[in-house]
Amino acid sequence: MATILLLAIAVVWLAYANGANDNFKGVATLFGSGTRDYPTALRWATVTTVAGSLASIVIGAGLVATFSGKGLVPDAVLADPGFMLSVGFAAAGTALLATRFGFPISTTHALVGGLVGAGLAAQGTSGVNLAALGATFVAPLLIAPVVAAALTALAHWTRRALGVSRDTCVCMGDEVRVVAPEPRGGLTAAAVAAPLPTLTVGSAEACAERYSGRVVGISVQALLDRLHVLSGGAVCFARGLNDTPKVVALLVTAQALHVPLTSLIVTVAMALGGLISARRVAETMSQRITPMNHGQGFTANLATAFLVIWASRWGLPVSTTHVSCGSLFGIGVVTGQARWATIGAIALAWMTTLPVAAALAAGAYLIAG
Repeated sequence: MATILLLAIAVVWLAYANGANDNFKGVATLFGSGTRDYPTALRWATVTTVAGSLASIVIGAGLVATFSGKGLVPDAVLADPGFMLSVGFAAAGTALLATRFGFPISTTHALVGGLVGAGLAAQGTSGVNLAALGATFVAPLLIAPVVAAALTALAHWTRRALGVSRDTCVCMGDEVRVVAPEPRGGLTAAAVAAPLPTLTVGSAEACAERYSGRVVGISVQALLDRLHVLSGGAVCFARGLNDTPKVVALLVTAQALHVPLTSLIVTVAMALGGLISARRVAETMSQRITPMNHGQGFTANLATAFLVIWASRWGLPVSTTHVSCGSLFGIGVVTGQARWATIGAIALAWMTTLPVAAALAAGAYLIAG
């Protein structure tokens, strides 16, 4: 009974850490592009993440089964509650450590590391099915960010091919006006036909790169603003849908609680983690990877939501972190504005997530045993 209680505490701790590190990732582009301020983006992230978490009760069974560890470690090991306890504490500790330093890491990777480390501690190399590890876990985690970056780059090039252009904003005073170069030099406030550039003169608050043109009579910029907000919600929904079953699997495998009740507990803890402790990772994702505008942020969210929802449907353990960061990397590459020092630091954090979680899980299992 004491082990089950400790396992429940570990699961709540992991869910909180997951929310702190992951909840804001879907709306990072809203904050980074200036579409929404931090509190508004965070509230939208919380609502849509909770919706995805609740939906996982119905359609997330595949991921619960995947992260039960069945097929990765022997059934005899899975039957030991101390095994899942070690995995939970290791994954939570890894996620909270990364959150403290503002690194967006994968809870999926931390869980996989925990499963591997505890499995090795329990039965040595026979305690981990390396073939299953590569095919079921590692391959989706490595491939997903590359696919996300490629989709984002493709969407960027498609936008340019369709001739959707951008206005450049110049901030010079309180009055907002549109100006363009005269044939003999100087500027005029008259409208100008393409291909001459359009300049918007306004205050700092009004200064932002915007898209011109209309689609079926609707302003491209107004349409993008709305779609961008919806896409951010879609990513958060997809993340809640994909991540909740992974955390739930720890308690379900130990036969401590059934799926619906465990999912509700995880949902509440995940929401609190995001509301209280998301700021450091939010700033990294929104401002330190690459500058972005509304359309680029929308494109990144669309690619992320598509990949994560598709993976959830088929029970593939992709990382929302890797996918969303991959999309942002794609923006930075195609615009030439990628901040490689930040990207390198994030990549290093990704590479160390699995071994750190494995070491913590192995240590916890040996202590508990």
